Amino acid sequence: MSLYGAMTTAISGLNAQAKSLGNISDNVANSQTTGFKRVDTSFVNYLTLSTQRIHSPGSVVARPDYTNTLQGTVEQVENSLSLALAGQGFFAVSRSDGESLGQPTFDDQIYYSRAGDFTLDENGYLVNGSGYYLRAWNMDAAGNVDRTSTHELRITDTLFNPVPTSEVTVSANLPDDLPTGAPDPASEIQIYDTLGTLRTVRLNWTRNDHNDWTLGVVVPDDIADANRGTIDIAFGDASVNTVPDGTIGNFGAAAGPGAPTGTAYAPGGAATVSFITDFGNGPQTVSLKLGSYGSSAGVTQYGGTEYSERSLSQNGVPLGSFSSLAFRDNGDVVINYDNGQARTVARVPVVTFNDPDQLQRQDGQAFTRTLESGDAKYLDAASNGAGKLVVSAVERSNVDIASEFTKLIVAQRAYTANTKVVTASDEMLQDTLNMRR
Repeated sequence: MSLYGAMTTAISGLNAQAKSLGNISDNVANSQTTGFKRVDTSFVNYLTLSTQRIHSPGSVVARPDYTNTLQGTVEQVENSLSLALAGQGFFAVSRSDGESLGQPTFDDQIYYSRAGDFTLDENGYLVNGSGYYLRAWNMDAAGNVDRTSTHELRITDTLFNPVPTSEVTVSANLPDDLPTGAPDPASEIQIYDTLGTLRTVRLNWTRNDHNDWTLGVVVPDDIADANRGTIDIAFGDASVNTVPDGTIGNFGAAAGPGAPTGTAYAPGGAATVSFITDFGNGPQTVSLKLGSYGSSAGVTQYGGTEYSERSLSQNGVPLGSFSSLAFRDNGDVVINYDNGQARTVARVPVVTFNDPDQLQRQDGQAFTRTLESGDAKYLDAASNGAGKLVVSAVERSNVDIASEFTKLIVAQRAYTANTKVVTASDEMLQDTLNMRR
């Protein structure tokens, strides 16, 4: 081995340790960067000649050793839109390449990231701290997920259209011992029309005889006639159907413009009265669910002197405005409205690779796929090896400062040792040149 070879090997050691120092500095600088994955250093030896009798060292090269699969600490944060992955996988994200008509445009490249510090921007997109836009599967109104492709997630359903009331559920007891001259029992319930306006419906009960009552429906805001009609209701052992005492057994004669109709008797079947009303937006059919034939649930007639109302409810919904956005553990994206309703509009997939350490690194803690990494597989969270989604949390950098400082000391000492070899080789060369004097 020549002195020049020794010097060349030492210089390669200097270069390798300098690259190691670069990786360490990158790790330390990003120790607080959300979703950052540290880069370790591996050293590879290249020989000039090596036999049983002769060994001529060549050089050493520093190779980056990526840690994309190593989990960082999952930390709870106050931002309810933040997401962290516990386990394998990445979020699919996009990068904006411009703007058109006030909206961002996106390039065709799909990126992958563990940085889940998402917030809602002014255009309704979910963007992480590095400026990448979250991608998700679309979901239809029936809750079916379209897994054929992902799209940049944008919240556009800022209004929840009003739902007119179609069903009113009544649970009450009519007193069998109603005193003579006592006022007839009555109930009031608020329902919604097709425009989401609150309207009043009054249910008037008139006792005709033992086990025999008449229900009258009054809708003050009906444009034609507030009195929507009446229908007779028989309880107990009726002349047509035999049911337990105090339960609905049959609907009798009906009268009035609202055309009240009762469902036909069937053992255990629903006992429902329907009527039609019009608030100026067209006919609206409302069904009064009074329980079941022969059942003590719903409307009954048992002993007592006072009308007892257990519950009244309806299924209409007023106009709702966007209130908040939330994630579920399975990745569902849910919009909450100020009318108490919620709508699921998308689902966030978890993307996995056969060898994620072979992904190509990009700016902003993002990656792109390579031939070595394998194809991207879009999976539901916590399925087929994909990691779990942790809501209101972020994954911190997987850098350990104490470990990096230890590496720094070792790299510094190794660098110094290589400089000593260069110095010694230089002195030996100088001695060789001085031999001719």
